[in-house]
Amino acid sequence: MSQRPPLPPFTRETAMHKIRLAEDAWNNREPARIVLAYSPDTRWRNRSEFPVGRVQAQALLERKWLRELDYRLIKELWAFDIARIAVRFVYEWHDDSGQWYRSHGNENWAFDADGLMTHRHASINDQPIAERERLFHWPLGRRPDGHPGLSELGL
Repeated sequence: MSQRPPLPPFTRETAMHKIRLAEDAWNNREPARIVLAYSPDTRWRNRSEFPVGRVQAQALLERKWLRELDYRLIKELWAFDIARIAVRFVYEWHDDSGQWYRSHGNENWAFDADGLMTHRHASINDQPIAERERLFHWPLGRRPDGHPGLSELGL
């Protein structure tokens, strides 16, 4: 099993770096690559789904991005300790009818000594928005370094 730096114990800087790596991975929407940052026996709570292990987590992500089109995500540090990080996030997407949403959420993460995420607990609320209300306009993929974060956007 390979390590996924940064490794615990986290500092503010390494926790923020870990969050940005996760944001970048999710914005690239490659489930098979994303799940490699999680332990083989990872346990998730994501809305009403409770996947266990990489295979189930990957299946959840594959279903997610069939429904959540043109997905763009920003994550921000909320708190951290030795091997845990709390994140708040917002992402924008639209469904196949063209209705846009802004999804607001919180995640609690726990890591093993190799930096693999063993637990991911997510709470998410979807807010329908008009296309003109969108705030995330970068090309699909990684959020550009100069793009404002959640606090700067007032979210």
